[in-house]
Parts: sequence; structure tokens; C-alpha cells
Amino acid sequence: MPEAKKPNRLWALAALVLVAVTLTGAGVALTRYQPAEGVEITLPTEPALSGSVSIGGAVTNPGIYAYTGEDTIDSLLKAAGGTTSTTPPSLSLEVQAPGAQPQPQKVNINTADVWLLDALPGIGETRAKTIIAYRELHGPFRTTSEIQKVEGFGPSLYAEIKDLITVTD
Repeated sequence: MPEAKKPNRLWALAALVLVAVTLTGAGVALTRYQPAEGVEITLPTEPALSGSVSIGGAVTNPGIYAYTGEDTIDSLLKAAGGTTSTTPPSLSLEVQAPGAQPQPQKVNINTADVWLLDALPGIGETRAKTIIAYRELHGPFRTTSEIQKVEGFGPSLYAEIKDLITVTD
């Protein structure tokens, strides 16, 4: 029977040294490992939103209303007296940029009462009643320039109030 070869002592010693070096290196690496500290993220706080919004269209009291970041569209519409229609209303909401000068509130000549029309420059109570009688007879104004068809209105009076009136629904 042939004699079994004995493992070479040199190879066994080399393998043992290799295992020892690997284990030692792993041990050193584990003792020096330090997990990274947590990262803290700080976001700047947003300034509270506030300003004014122009509400027009099918609301009871169109105009300019103050708002804060807590307001909703529903709360703003309630502030304007609610909508004037049960069908989906035609509304306009225009947020005024902070620091911007608010534009003068426009008077809707299709829905304004006598007292509101009377507040326009050059319009007295008599002309206000004439405007209302005209729109009741002829229907709503389609453009602001149509107000010149009302008796007592000419180009000069229209030029004086054209930037203060609107015909939005």
C-alpha cells in the first residue's frame, strides 16, 4: 500500500498565519469603526402668510379682504357674504402681493345698489337710479363702456370712472 502523504507543514503554517492575520485585521477594523453621527437638518420657519385678496364675481359683497395663512377659500367666501348662486358660481380671487399697494375696489355696475353707485365720483343718487333702471330694462352691461348709453353719461364722465367700475358676473 502506498504511503499517505502528510500535509506539508509549511503550507499548514502559512494557512494558519493567513487566518491569524485576517482575524487580527478584522478585529482592529471593528475596534476603530465609529458610526457616523446623526445629521441634524434645521429648516427656517416660514413667515406667517398675510395680505389681502380681492374677491369678485357671484358673492354677496365683492371687495378686498384681509387674509392670514390660516384662512381657507371657504372662510374668505363667507367673509364676502357667501355666494349668490346655488349653481357653481363664477368667482374671481386675486391675491395681492405683500407690500404691493392695493388697487382701488371696483364697483360692479351690473349688481351695485344705489348707495354704491352714488359713491362713484360724478354720480349722484339720480344717476345711480338711472343706471339701475337702464340695466333692468336692457339687461346687464357687457362692457364698462356701455354705461355711456345711459342718459346723462358722456365720454368725459366715463373717462372719470372707467378705472373704478367693472361688469364681472
